[in-house]
Amino acid sequence: MSTLVPVVDLSSPDAPAAIDAACRESGFFQVVNHGLDLTRVEDLLAALETFFHLPADVKLQYPPPSPDVNNGYSAIGAESLAYSLGVEAPPDLFEAFNFGPEDPDLTNPAVAAERDRIFAPNIWPAEVPELRTAGVAYFDAAVALAHRITAACAVGLGLPGDFFEAFTGHSTDTMRCNWYSRVAGSPDPLPGQQRMGAHTDYGIITVLYADRVPGLELLDKRGEWIGVVPEPGAYLVNVGDLLAQWSNDRWVSTLHRVVPPPSTTDGPSLRRSIAFFHDGDWDAMIECLPTCCSDDEPPKYAPVRALDHLLNKLVGGRAMEPAETTAHIGDRIDAVRS
Repeated sequence: MSTLVPVVDLSSPDAPAAIDAACRESGFFQVVNHGLDLTRVEDLLAALETFFHLPADVKLQYPPPSPDVNNGYSAIGAESLAYSLGVEAPPDLFEAFNFGPEDPDLTNPAVAAERDRIFAPNIWPAEVPELRTAGVAYFDAAVALAHRITAACAVGLGLPGDFFEAFTGHSTDTMRCNWYSRVAGSPDPLPGQQRMGAHTDYGIITVLYADRVPGLELLDKRGEWIGVVPEPGAYLVNVGDLLAQWSNDRWVSTLHRVVPPPSTTDGPSLRRSIAFFHDGDWDAMIECLPTCCSDDEPPKYAPVRALDHLLNKLVGGRAMEPAETTAHIGDRIDAVRS
């Protein structure tokens, strides 16, 4: 068990305090007794196996229509996540397939207003119909788990358990399915090139399924990259930039990356992960939590609309143009270049 990423029993009354301690230290923890049926992720992984093994020209028929639409297929080298921190870096070595809520409530004016962007229709490949079925089932289960976790987070921050519900009624939730596979004969990575470049996540929390395969690394407080492999049956959870700002940096949004396997490794070196991003209502104004500021510790950040914060990060990585540097990263930005 990693002390940097402790295991939290989500069914325990001590979960809020354990989450608070973990989020102050590293911003990462693992949850067990989470109630998410693991057969749902297995079904999705099986469908993704079929999709990612389709010919490249078939997969390329399903791109997002624009960089600010977070659905569809992203090819190897199409993104460089270090740009989301304002740092230039080589393209990342992963493929991804993204989707959002399948049936958003279009009777809600805030949802209908973003139907062509935040709540754009999902892009499902006709060649793999089971991907839609498995994806929707897992997405709905992940939404329920995310709300359960944020309820514990609220209590850990000294707030009512339902505090975040007022900010997540039409959250810009996104599922990103990442596929890392080195094909035989592939060239070695460029200097500084990663499977997924160093970045922080952008929203409230991320709930991550990850294979128990080395590659994920977190930057600790000493400035050292530490490898993390989840415990069996556990989900990784981490604080996003929005929640770090919301908590006045009481909680940490930690730099993380996925490094390539050693060049001496034989075979395809497959690594899979499925990240559920719980990012909050696009029109929510985020300002310092009342339990995280005082006369001695005034708010560090001006109020920000959640969508403005999100798009600055999202578009930077996809357009490969440096986004505005995240203020709370500070001198850790040098580690992105290492």
